[in-house]
Amino acid sequence: MKVKKAIIPAAGLGTRVLPASKAVPKEMLNIVDKPAIQYLVEEAVAAGIDEEPGDPTGAGDTLAAGIEDILIITNRGKGVIEDHFDHSFELEANLAGKKNKEKIYEEVKAVANLANIYFIRQKETKGLGHAILCGKSFVGDEPFAVLYGDDVTVSDDPVTAQLCRAYEKYGKGVVGVKEVPDELISMYCSLDVTPLEGRAMSCHKIIEKPTPEQVMSNYAILGRVVLPPEVFGMLEKGLTTVKPGEELYLTDVMSELGARGDLVAYDFDGIRYDMGNKLGIMKANCEVALKHPEIGESFKAYLKELVKTLD
Repeated sequence: MKVKKAIIPAAGLGTRVLPASKAVPKEMLNIVDKPAIQYLVEEAVAAGIDEEPGDPTGAGDTLAAGIEDILIITNRGKGVIEDHFDHSFELEANLAGKKNKEKIYEEVKAVANLANIYFIRQKETKGLGHAILCGKSFVGDEPFAVLYGDDVTVSDDPVTAQLCRAYEKYGKGVVGVKEVPDELISMYCSLDVTPLEGRAMSCHKIIEKPTPEQVMSNYAILGRVVLPPEVFGMLEKGLTTVKPGEELYLTDVMSELGARGDLVAYDFDGIRYDMGNKLGIMKANCEVALKHPEIGESFKAYLKELVKTLD
């Protein structure tokens, strides 16, 4: 079954990037000239699957219509995200017909027409698993992609598209992974994996924020997964065991899929930026700016001069 729906959890408080996120949701922090969450929506829209999926590396595949319906999970104080993906008639009227404003006018209008975008609030802070559970009615009985709101990925072949093709090929849940350094693995999760083919691996177990003794590999999930609809029943069951002050982890459900042989880890081709981290935000802005068609060359020249002043 093709993946036509996506959930973007964006209900986090953004405490790691305070005070920037005090009044502006971290998902709305910019990467050059677009907010981070727009990159996620554009990636989801670009995640098409051909009629006869081939190698999940993407070789020979032709992208068709991508994800059509996107649910963004928010909470109080994040209404600006909804505003961003709506028409701004006053702004559009101001830009319309003005000389040298044609391009930005079309770009501003296009944001409101990227996809069918829906919003729902996570009214209780009970973790990522609970946030995804809020999307049960939206997803229904279909597979769906999850694009973590903190993570922006950049690739010529959209990362979500790579995972969707892997899901279509194997008929199992797919988690996007990369290897992380030894000193950082405790901040992520560790996967027990065995080679399958190409970039794909069978994933048997996941441990969230492992101790050094619990590390099974340096492969960690970095912000993109595609899951079957049966995870909602698993999440509902898990929610009954969550005590006050605890969180419902999505990784627990994915680990359960792995234990029964229904999970693939896919070492995606692309770069991932952590937008919940100050250094990650700066890396994203710097590297995207270098490739930006408007300012790329000028920014590169600036950096070369700046480097000369550094010790």
